[in-house]
Amino acid sequence: MYLWYSIILLVIANIMAFYQLNGQFIWKDTPFWNNAWTTSLFGFPVGMMFFYATKYSYEHFGFVWNMRMIGFGVGTIIFGIMSYAILKEIPTLKTLICILLAIAIILIQVTNVVDK
Repeated sequence: MYLWYSIILLVIANIMAFYQLNGQFIWKDTPFWNNAWTTSLFGFPVGMMFFYATKYSYEHFGFVWNMRMIGFGVGTIIFGIMSYAILKEIPTLKTLICILLAIAIILIQVTNVVDK
């Protein structure tokens, strides 16, 4: 159950981080999204979600490396999907291969449970 909490928090945090960093390109004329100080307000909830995602992952695996790899994979997948869906950036073959590798990393880590 801890693993699912961790992955859900990672997905939400990465979606929020996408808007935090790329909102300036989505809403170019909105002062909120074009101001580093106001978008930094997203930093606190995003940081808390990453904190708890790491905590729950450690509870599940007993190691921090698993979360590092899963976090990288989830972040890459979320960024790829959102860049395509929202910013209309067509992924290249190189990007698609990286997304497939990110999926492979997640699957390897999720199925690699070692007793402490």
